[in-house]
Amino acid sequence: MKELFLLPRPRRVRYLGGTHSLRKGRLIVANDLPLSDALFIGKRLREAIRQHAGRDWELVRWSSSRDQIGITISINAEMDLRAQGYRLTIRPKVIEIEARDAAGAFYGVTTLIQIIERCGGKLPCLRIEDRPDFETRGVMLDISRTKVPKMETLFELVDLLAGWKINHVELYTEHTFAYRDHRVVWERSSPMTGGEIMELDAYCRERFIDLVPNQNSFGHFERWLKHRRYVHLAEATGANTLCPTDKRGMKLLAGLYDELLPHFSSRLFNVGCDETQVGRGRSKAACKKKGEGRVYFDYLMEIYRLVKKHGRTMMFWGDIIMRRPEFVKELPKDIIALEWGYESTHPFEEHGAHFAASGIPFYVCPGTSSWLSIAGRTENCIGNLRNAARNGLKNGAIGFLNTDWGDCGHWQYLPVSYPGFAYGAAVSWCLKANDDMPLAKTLSIRAFRDSTGHMGKLACELGRAGRVTGLYIRNDSPLFSLIQFHRLGDATIVKGMKRNGLDLAMRQIDRAMSHLDKATMQGDDAELMRKEFLNAAALLRHACHRGEVTKKLDRGAARTVPRKELRELRNEMKAIMKEHRRLWLARNRPGGLDESLAYMERVLKEYKV
Repeated sequence: MKELFLLPRPRRVRYLGGTHSLRKGRLIVANDLPLSDALFIGKRLREAIRQHAGRDWELVRWSSSRDQIGITISINAEMDLRAQGYRLTIRPKVIEIEARDAAGAFYGVTTLIQIIERCGGKLPCLRIEDRPDFETRGVMLDISRTKVPKMETLFELVDLLAGWKINHVELYTEHTFAYRDHRVVWERSSPMTGGEIMELDAYCRERFIDLVPNQNSFGHFERWLKHRRYVHLAEATGANTLCPTDKRGMKLLAGLYDELLPHFSSRLFNVGCDETQVGRGRSKAACKKKGEGRVYFDYLMEIYRLVKKHGRTMMFWGDIIMRRPEFVKELPKDIIALEWGYESTHPFEEHGAHFAASGIPFYVCPGTSSWLSIAGRTENCIGNLRNAARNGLKNGAIGFLNTDWGDCGHWQYLPVSYPGFAYGAAVSWCLKANDDMPLAKTLSIRAFRDSTGHMGKLACELGRAGRVTGLYIRNDSPLFSLIQFHRLGDATIVKGMKRNGLDLAMRQIDRAMSHLDKATMQGDDAELMRKEFLNAAALLRHACHRGEVTKKLDRGAARTVPRKELRELRNEMKAIMKEHRRLWLARNRPGGLDESLAYMERVLKEYKV
């Protein structure tokens, strides 16, 4: 019998012996579900049976003939199952999915679909009883640091995440919503429009996903404050933060919320408020009088009152208030704190315990470790996600929000984030069952549609290229830093590596990429993913080449880089940039592309012969 490699692994699976054959002419009977849910869930299951078993089954609400029934899907609020839980039983003659609610029925069907995808028309008889650890299991996608996905990209990603039982999605926004009265902020960014948000919201709702509005409202406002129209609202010249003592900033936010929020059906709203620069400029006097913590907290409560007027529950990043934990107990009890941290050693246990002791609902918010990396940081990703799930459960977190950022040009391609998305979905559904899941093989089957397992190995092994150098950098990969943060000839990074660290990285890249030609991806974007990983590998190799040139300069072997080496570096980067442009436009809108390329252009200028 084939191993199923379900994602996420269910809480309990018991094999009953024997098999169930999907025969011709059977019915899918969807009992008790709301009509729209029955239609959507049933159609999704019908298509899987047709595509993977070659059978065309009819979807109905009732049948008088038990012999015709192939699958029953039923909900009953009195069942001994928790919310979103389900029971899937595959017997020789019939398949039954039972749940307390429509979401549970949907998750039962997604599990059955994965079994059909793996086994075709001959399924193992089994009984699965399953339910989530975290009521809310989310993914946040950064659409403000240059990269705004096309609608088809977002639809495809939502389908992928829904199949992994994710039920909360956020698009992190600083300036990429098309506010009608603020065109100067977003006009070159290819922003999301109100109509597109409504379309995506409806698409998510069908798949039992809450599309949550996200508008940073305090810090990370630099893309507004750089414009003459808004510069007077800044805490200080060049700051990224609104001045908390200037009421005009709150008036601006009120207008943004009035326009943004009606496009979302969600009753949640993430207002951000992380990494602020309070007390460094115009609020300095107020901070001296009342304290920075009080000034921050008072501003946060003004935003809270704005959000309440819209009938929403406010979510906010908890980093600033955790630095002054005495204010946590003053928070309203109908607010949600977002405890974020992106290293495997982040103190989720300590911080979560503090929110829990104060009676404040909170989410744990780890990340995919994809940004500032080119190809990911596999070990840190797994450790960070596991740490968040374990300590979130320990301290009663009500949600798990997996974040995917795009700092410094958003150089990582979407599939680089798949290992983090997949493992995060797994451990937030059931940590005990998924802690030690075979990530590479599961990822290969469920994300890359590659039954050989090679693409999953490629993605995980390429994400180890920075680690094998022997140098650890917080929230960053040393190979990314070699290109992005250190000029040619600056040996700071290289000196922190093992003596042969760059050689080890090159071998690791080659080892990972050796899987590419052995993979047999079946998805519509298989060729695109192949090229994305090829360009990611080219950029990693370029980092190693750049590092070797830097080592020569540092040893005094030459005062200047030989023209031949400069030409080679230049030609490599020009080819990478050309491909980066083409790959970007395959999944994303053009706005932000020039900014992403500008980070590479700066490096290219160093190679001028």
